This record gives sequence, C-alpha cells and structure tokens, in this order.
Amino acid sequence: MSDRFLATGATGQDVYEYALLRVVPRIERGECFNAGVLVYSRSRAVVAARTHLDETKLLALDPEADVAGVRAALRAVEGVCAGGEAAGQAAGDDAGRRFRWLVAPRSTVVQAGPVHTGLTSDPLAEAARLLDLLVR
Repeated sequence: MSDRFLATGATGQDVYEYALLRVVPRIERGECFNAGVLVYSRSRAVVAARTHLDETKLLALDPEADVAGVRAALRAVEGVCAGGEAAGQAAGDDAGRRFRWLVAPRSTVVQAGPVHTGLTSDPLAEAARLLDLLVR
C-alpha cells in the first residue's frame, strides 16, 4: 500500500496533526493560555499557523508582559509555517521538518502544546476551525 492510501480515509479526508500555541508569560508560575494553533498535513505538504493574542488575558497574568514581544513571537511562528524568506533559517526545510521544529519543547513565552491528530479534507480550513474552537 502506498503512503497516500494509508494517509487518506475512505471519506477522502487526510490525517493531520495539530498543536496549540500557548503563551506562558511567567515561566516560573506555569500559567498559560492558548494563543494559536499549528496544523500539519503530510499528505498535502502543508504546515500552517493561525494565531490570536488576547492582550487582556496576557496582562492579567503578567501586568508587565511584553505584548509587542509576544506578538512578534507569534508572527515568527506564522513566518516559519509560511516558508520562504519569512521562515529564516528554516526556509529550505520541508513542511514536516518546520512543524517538528515548532512543536519541539522549549522554555519560552510562546510554546507548543502536545501534538494531536485528526482527519480533514482541508488543512487550512481546519486551522481556522481549531482557532475558533480552542483559542477564541
């Protein structure tokens, strides 16, 4: 069986992976909230990020938070997903490699949560749906 056959369900949907992007304003406190979602579809060679920063939540957890810095970090994630010049050093990497780099554990203000899976016929629409469902 081909990889394409294994990745595509009987309904024409493909397996995708996703992870939430969370903001952890003060690492030592461990408090966080969702600020985006990463979606990766191997069969469609797509990696996408959709973000939404709730400044009220951010400032409630840390009144001295660097809002502009958090926004810049979220934009950087979007840039890595977009590929090309916006991806910086990851520009030459394929979608899967960029996704794996983004979901790797790190101790920073913007972090990816655990990776989950699902089925979709449209990974970009799924990213928007997950943003509305899990972030907004």
